[in-house]
Amino acid sequence: MPNSISEIPSPAVLIDADALDKNLKRVQAVCDSAGVELWPHIKTHKLVPVLRRQLELGAKGATCAKIGEAEDMLPSGVKRIFIAHSLADLQKAPRLKALQEKLDQLILAVTSELQYEALEKMLEAADIKVDILMAVDTGLSREGARTPEQAARLAEKIRQSSRMTLLGLYTHEGHAYSAGSNEEIHRMVPEIREKLAKFAEAVGGGVTLWPGCSATAEIMARQPGIHAVRPGSYVFGDLSLSETARIMDFDDVALNVVTTVLDRPDQGLALVDAGAKVLSSDRSIGGIFGRGQDLRDLTLTRLSEEHGFLVGEGVDELPLGQRVRIQPAHVCPVLNLASQVYLVRGEAVLEIWPVDARGRSD
Repeated sequence: MPNSISEIPSPAVLIDADALDKNLKRVQAVCDSAGVELWPHIKTHKLVPVLRRQLELGAKGATCAKIGEAEDMLPSGVKRIFIAHSLADLQKAPRLKALQEKLDQLILAVTSELQYEALEKMLEAADIKVDILMAVDTGLSREGARTPEQAARLAEKIRQSSRMTLLGLYTHEGHAYSAGSNEEIHRMVPEIREKLAKFAEAVGGGVTLWPGCSATAEIMARQPGIHAVRPGSYVFGDLSLSETARIMDFDDVALNVVTTVLDRPDQGLALVDAGAKVLSSDRSIGGIFGRGQDLRDLTLTRLSEEHGFLVGEGVDELPLGQRVRIQPAHVCPVLNLASQVYLVRGEAVLEIWPVDARGRSD
C-alpha cells in the first residue's frame, strides 16, 4: 500500500478522512436536533465502511437505488433499507425475498398505478409483505403522483393490497440543485414541504413525510412534520453543493480526484489524465466538469474519455507530471466509475477501500 498521495498512480479518487467525518457528523447532528430520522442514500458513496460509520453516528436505516446496492451494503450491519426506485422486473422477486430475510425492515417504493400493479405481482411471486413509501412529485417531474387526487387514488390501491402497508410519502426534490443559489433553496424548501403536506392531506391516515436531497436536507429537517430525510452526496460534497447550492464550504468537500498534467498542446490549455471515464459527463450548473481543489482558478471545461481539458490562470506554468486535485461537478457517478478509493489525511494514505457497490445498476 502506498504511504503517501505522491505514491498513488493517477488518476485516483481521494477521500479526506477528517472532512468526511465532519460532514457525517454535521448532518446527523442537524437531524438529531430536529428529531428527524436520517436514512442516507448510499448511491453516492457505495462504501460499506461509510455506511457503517453513518449507522454508528445514528442513521436509522439506509436508502438504496437498486436491489444490488442493498445486497452489497449488508456487511455494514444495516437492518433497515428503503429502495427508492420503481421495481417492476418479475425476475428479481427471489432476490427481494432473500433480501427481506436478512433485514428487520424492507421498505419499497410505489411510484404510479401502473408500477403498483407490477410490484404487486413481484410481491406475490416472492410471497412477501412489505412496507411502502409512495412517491409524489414536488417539482422534478420524474416519478410520483402529480396531483393530490392521483395520490389519493394510488394510496387507496396500496391500502387495499394484502401485501403492502403504506407508511408515508417520499419525494426527490432534485430540482433544487438548479436553483442557482443558497437563498433560492431556502425559499424553495417551505414550498416543497407545503406541497408534501397537501399530498398527505389528500392521502389521509397520518402518513409520514420522507423528502430526500442533499441540497435541501439540512433545511428540510427543520421544517414541521418531516419524519425522515434521505440525502446522499452530503457525505463528500462536490461543486453542486459547494459552489452552486453553497450549503457547504469548498474546503469541506471530502472527495477529489488526483490527476496528472500530461501535455500542454496549446497556450492556455493543459491536458490531464482524468477524463469522462473518471469524472463522468456531468457538469456543474456553471458548465464545468471540475475545479482545482487547491488551484481554484483552474477548471475542467471539456472531457474526452481519457483526457481532461484544464484551463485557467497559471495553466501555462504547469510542468508536465505535476499533480492537480480536482473537485468534481457531481460526485455520485465518480464513485460508480472507480474500483477503489484512497482514504487520506494530509499527505498520508490511511486505507484503500474497494467501492463495494460499484456498477450495481441491477
